[in-house]
Amino acid sequence: MAGKDIVMATQRELRRLHVVQRVLEGSLRRTEAAEMLSLSYRQVGRIVARVREEGPQAVVNRSRGRPSNREISKEIKDRVLNLYLKHYEGFGPTLAQEKLSERDSINISDETLRLWLIEAGLWKKKRKGRQHRQWRPRKDHYGEMIQVDGSHHAWFEDRGPVCVFMGYIDDATGKVYGRFYEYEGTLPAMDSFSRYIRKYGIPISLYMDKHTTYRGTGEPTIEDELNGTEPMSEFGRALNELEVKLIHANTPQAKGRVERLFNTLQDRLVKEMRLRGISSIVEANEFLREYLPIYNRRFAKKAAQTGNLHRPLPAGLHLNRIFCIKTERTLKNDFTIAHDRKLYQIEEMVQTKKLIVEEYTDGSMAIWCRGRKVRFRQITERPPRKQQQPRPARNKASTPAQNHPWRGLFFVPKKLKINAA
Repeated sequence: MAGKDIVMATQRELRRLHVVQRVLEGSLRRTEAAEMLSLSYRQVGRIVARVREEGPQAVVNRSRGRPSNREISKEIKDRVLNLYLKHYEGFGPTLAQEKLSERDSINISDETLRLWLIEAGLWKKKRKGRQHRQWRPRKDHYGEMIQVDGSHHAWFEDRGPVCVFMGYIDDATGKVYGRFYEYEGTLPAMDSFSRYIRKYGIPISLYMDKHTTYRGTGEPTIEDELNGTEPMSEFGRALNELEVKLIHANTPQAKGRVERLFNTLQDRLVKEMRLRGISSIVEANEFLREYLPIYNRRFAKKAAQTGNLHRPLPAGLHLNRIFCIKTERTLKNDFTIAHDRKLYQIEEMVQTKKLIVEEYTDGSMAIWCRGRKVRFRQITERPPRKQQQPRPARNKASTPAQNHPWRGLFFVPKKLKINAA
């Protein structure tokens, strides 16, 4: 075989040529050649006849260099690339292929699209070095442990402000829940978890980081030292009332499942909202009601063990009184309390010096006295103080009267002594 032919031939074809040449030389039988090449006896006969007629080039596949019968036309390729530049720029090949099928009715494989994008210089896979970490198996039951975290990100890109996605993912199944908020804090955490409970029930435990929202940072009180407990945040206090175990992660990598969820949503969810033109938290939360069920049906897994460990919400339990910020305030003598730089007037008689102010997730508040809600109103303006009448000036150099009782008893003034002399 000539040098050019050898370059064109694959190693498999060169091996086939070597065996066929031995058959032509008579040093190898066709049955042996068929066994060596994993071909049938008749197929080896056809290859031998072709090599005898055409020479060594006959072993090269005749389809090489010809366009495939399944090749996609250039018109479709150009249309796909134009749509990608117009609507899906920055999308990964897998997500872009899904959107092309859903929105544009163009059915191609994600690998084909990947090759086209790489060829056009529109996509380059970024590989990051990974640090070795010990793998932790999933929990066995649905509802056994929920990983929770907040993701600060430009979810609306340049169409809206940066906000926070409070994400929940079940450790056993990967089922996802979440909502958008303006910030990550106590009230957003309480509001999102109360909504989770109303939808799925009360889980066994939450796995969270050591953000000040979830972990108390104050000094232990005397009561904490006596009971052997640590200071709790308001969110931790609410979980304690619901008997939900709070587990703190020491590193972000420890709660890798929710961190990987954020990586996925920051790609897929951001681009889905871009296609919808969503630019506000209200619109985004409404979209999540449609998006998350589809996401869960596609990506959630089956738990290792059957059974749901979420507890149903007990009858008569008021979540709004649990998921609130509770603050103790002292009642003054004029039946007012000061809270959050505001003054409130208690409008009924109470026999206590301590009241509990509860701030709810919807922005409202209430004041409680020994389990009973009391009426109150905010004092917008303090009443002016009454100005006291000025006292008359005292004459410090006044002289006692002549008949004052102490005259003559203890001493005689110098003036009187002179007059008497």
